[in-house]
Amino acid sequence: MERLRRTMMFVPGANASMLRDASLYGADSIMFDLEDAVSLKEKDTARMLVYSALKTFDFSGTETVVRINALEDGGDQDVEAMVLAGVNVIRLPKTETAQDIKDVEAVIARVEEENGIEIGTTKMMAAIESATGTLNAPEIAKASTRLIGIAIGAEDYVTNMKTRRYPDGQELFFARSMILHAARAAGIAAIDTVYSDVNNEEGFKAEVNLIKQLGFDGKSVINPRQIPLVNAIYAPTEKEIQNAKEVIWAIREAESKGSGVISLNGKMIDKPIVERAQRVIALAVAAKLISEDEI
Repeated sequence: MERLRRTMMFVPGANASMLRDASLYGADSIMFDLEDAVSLKEKDTARMLVYSALKTFDFSGTETVVRINALEDGGDQDVEAMVLAGVNVIRLPKTETAQDIKDVEAVIARVEEENGIEIGTTKMMAAIESATGTLNAPEIAKASTRLIGIAIGAEDYVTNMKTRRYPDGQELFFARSMILHAARAAGIAAIDTVYSDVNNEEGFKAEVNLIKQLGFDGKSVINPRQIPLVNAIYAPTEKEIQNAKEVIWAIREAESKGSGVISLNGKMIDKPIVERAQRVIALAVAAKLISEDEI
């Protein structure tokens, strides 16, 4: 079953207390930020702190992600430290072309090879934050088998587009659609941008409902208070859960009979219905609405 990424929590790399407590927030993924959230004079310190956190703390199965700096701005040192620390995913900032992915991948592969780490262990994620990156999203999404997802970074994107964030999000519609379609075509995750007004709960929930409707796997968050709001919106209804259970049971019944035809209530069950049912079950288990034993 695919890994859920409903929430990806940003944690500043230079904030020692947040690094220590990161696993307590309940996010599906934790993203330690060595780029925008860290001042120039704190870059080396932040790298050491995140390295130590990854080596020391138990993240209890939570996916760990590190947003590095651009390679020419110390990103090569970030990659080396994080690969050695055992991070799950390296996230590239401001990805504009497929070559950006390949350049970082080459550094990751070199560090893995030099240190006896199985090649391909460290995964990658790309943040798309400009018009160029958006138009190149299909090529970016397929640039490496290490890529597990792509994300939209709205603040840099709207600046590049000479506009700003609006409550209805129309300024992001094209970029969201491009990134989402690129991700789906490549078979990887699509993660939405942060919502920076942490005190506007209704605005935040409206945006999460929108990105769920579009089809995003989840949302980047900057405050632990946002995590349960996202999870609640992504949680399936009781009716959806029951329908999904019946689909799974019908599959198992057909398999037990050696039948290649699966039907439920007189209707054929095809692959899209099965995939939707599996995702509903995964979301329901993650939300603790059901246990895996019930399936």
